[in-house]
Amino acid sequence: MATNSHIQFAGARRRTLQILTLVFAATVVGAGHSKVLPVYGYDEDDGRDVAAQSSDKPTVEAAFPLESYGPNSVARLVITDKAPAVSIQIRHVGPETGPIMGNDTMTGVPMTAKRAIGHVSGRRIVNVHLGDWPSGVYFVQLTAPGGRVGYAPFVLLPKHLGVNRVAVVIPTQTWQAYNHRDDNGDGRADTWYACACQHSARLGRPFLDRGTPPHFKHYEAWWLRWLVQTHKDVDIISDAELKHASGRQLAKAYSLLIFSGHHEYVTTHEYDAVTDYRNRGGNLVFLSANNFYWKIVIHGRVMYRVIKWRDLGRPEAALLGVEYFHNDSGEHRGNWIVRNTGTFPWLFAGMSIHNGSVLSTGGIEADWTTSASPKSIRVVADIPNLYGRGMTAQMTYYETKAGAKVFAAGAFTLAGGIRDNVRVQQLVNNLWTHLGNDRAGQ
Repeated sequence: MATNSHIQFAGARRRTLQILTLVFAATVVGAGHSKVLPVYGYDEDDGRDVAAQSSDKPTVEAAFPLESYGPNSVARLVITDKAPAVSIQIRHVGPETGPIMGNDTMTGVPMTAKRAIGHVSGRRIVNVHLGDWPSGVYFVQLTAPGGRVGYAPFVLLPKHLGVNRVAVVIPTQTWQAYNHRDDNGDGRADTWYACACQHSARLGRPFLDRGTPPHFKHYEAWWLRWLVQTHKDVDIISDAELKHASGRQLAKAYSLLIFSGHHEYVTTHEYDAVTDYRNRGGNLVFLSANNFYWKIVIHGRVMYRVIKWRDLGRPEAALLGVEYFHNDSGEHRGNWIVRNTGTFPWLFAGMSIHNGSVLSTGGIEADWTTSASPKSIRVVADIPNLYGRGMTAQMTYYETKAGAKVFAAGAFTLAGGIRDNVRVQQLVNNLWTHLGNDRAGQ
């Protein structure tokens, strides 16, 4: 018994040392491709992380330890707050209608009645029974006297991978990377976006803004509504599923994987599995930008940002077709100008569009083609000189000899702009029809 414990301790220590070594390497090797961070900021006068200042509305803080759960399962909700007379209710994002009032609000239709759980004090675990509901993004809404409202989101999986031939991947790891919660109370957010000295971020922790994931209103909420409103048959999965499924399993289950949000942080297994999926003929759609940019490792429930994939000799352009090159925190936006309409008649079907037409507006972060892009790549549209002369965002498409079809938006964000732009809606519909019905990925 003691010998086994010693072996386990030595193994854990060795893994920790490996992680720290990789993190140190990232600070040195990755310095050549600096990314201008969003305007979050750090107040040097009083040492506070400015970005950690979230909604001032009263809340009840809680989170699920895992990113996703199966139907008809029991999920453990961890409440980390003090409040009297707390009630909980499960809601489904997508079927609801009406406005979304702010960045600290999640909307959804009730799936259960409100259930009173009484007083909570500091930390309490509540078992939440999930039903046989459609795969999607759900949340538990917590309420307490005094107008206190909190949200704890999670992904409800399909009964098995491949219930539907199209899957949308929710960027649950990137959500936590951008979570500026101060977990240890030292006045600085526990994410690498708060300080260059920070290289880790914990999974399964509550989000700021009363529990709403970062940018959820702009990147996910209207997209999830559109999926429901247009009756898309789709599996919703999280990063957790990509950390376990092989490329072969994904290709057997899905014709099309859609990365609708900002999917910046991925493990080696995720990168390998999605690459193998593509190599087997699986189709890919990226509706935002700056995807598959950083390698992370996960030790326990903590993510460590390690190194950029391109600095490991695996440029993301070889998979996506494009790769991140710049952002200016959204100061500049521009029009996607359509190119090559004659090359892609199926992509622009149902639209009154020609070369030079405006598709929609994009920006914030941008991608372009590089020498690592597949030789068959074609530019679908671009945002000329988005950040200055020659700094042009590119929307692209390519096919492989194995039959894979890969589309990348090249800027933020087609999913976020799908709410009221009929051309974006038609473009995504055409991608869904052309790539989602393809059986090449088997």
